[in-house]
Amino acid sequence: MHFTRESIFIGAIRSFCTSLATILGIALAIGIIGIALAFILGPQYLPPKSSPLIMPDAQGSRAMLSGNSPAILRIDIRGVIGVGDLTSDKIESILLDSREDFLQGNRVKGILLYVDTPGGTTTDADSIYHALMTYKQKYNVPIYVFVDGYCASGGMYIACAADKIYATPPSVIGSVGVILGPMFNFSEAMTKVGVGSLTLSEGKGKDELDPFRPWKPDEAATLQDIITVLYDRFTTLVSTARPQLTKEKLINDYGAHVFVAKKAEELGYIDVANTDYSDALRGLTAAANIDPQTPYQVVQLIPPHPLLNNLAQVVAPKRILESLGMTSPLKNPELSGKLLYLYQP
Repeated sequence: MHFTRESIFIGAIRSFCTSLATILGIALAIGIIGIALAFILGPQYLPPKSSPLIMPDAQGSRAMLSGNSPAILRIDIRGVIGVGDLTSDKIESILLDSREDFLQGNRVKGILLYVDTPGGTTTDADSIYHALMTYKQKYNVPIYVFVDGYCASGGMYIACAADKIYATPPSVIGSVGVILGPMFNFSEAMTKVGVGSLTLSEGKGKDELDPFRPWKPDEAATLQDIITVLYDRFTTLVSTARPQLTKEKLINDYGAHVFVAKKAEELGYIDVANTDYSDALRGLTAAANIDPQTPYQVVQLIPPHPLLNNLAQVVAPKRILESLGMTSPLKNPELSGKLLYLYQP
């Protein structure tokens, strides 16, 4: 009887090993085929494209029109710049897609930026601004901004690419400034509790602003120099795009303050206050030389979202905290240690 039970046990182990080997073999074969296809098709591979979504026009219509009807490309600048879909890569991809497929044949006659953002990273704001300016100059299309909420800091930076800026009555505009931090120093607290730290580095200033040792005088000078350069660039850009806002006024009078739409209009931050989406669209279609009697479409291009990425975002702790209103842009780990054009009340 002992011999029989042992044979059954050994047989079960053998079957398990055989099944496991089969599964691993299939997985390996699929992997090899995938690598081979990637190698063969690599140069010809194109990333997934954006999906078109018909948005309301000035009359509230979302009718599907013919493939040669004029179109207004709507791009949402909503949320924190540099996070999620609001990155320079995503916006540049949308601009590329706007010349192909559903919108091919030079259908796009103008761009409407729908803005509600406190700002974000300096690099993404700058890259998005330049991508829009390049598109505007290359295809000779007007760009209008419609603010419905915030157009602050990095949002104002991007809005400088626009020919006109419209805003709803409660919208908040401004915050021309740069921020990095806050940064904390724990050295005294660590000394009190008897905890030490050791950081190994090579290169002068490599451990700059190490929070676990006392900071030296003027240790932040190099970072402050960078911030000064970025601020000078920001104020120059705004004063060039918005002539009523001289550089002197921005630096000495208005600073990084924000203003409600009507006041922002008086100061020169925007062109039209106390307006709405339909007014902004009517102004844009007129600037784009679209005949008032000609039907047109407002098209938004939605960036592709792989299923696994969507699932990861849903269960991510950051998303859960955001849904409960327990996060703020400055606490976002994706912004940690980055130079920001960001308004945070």
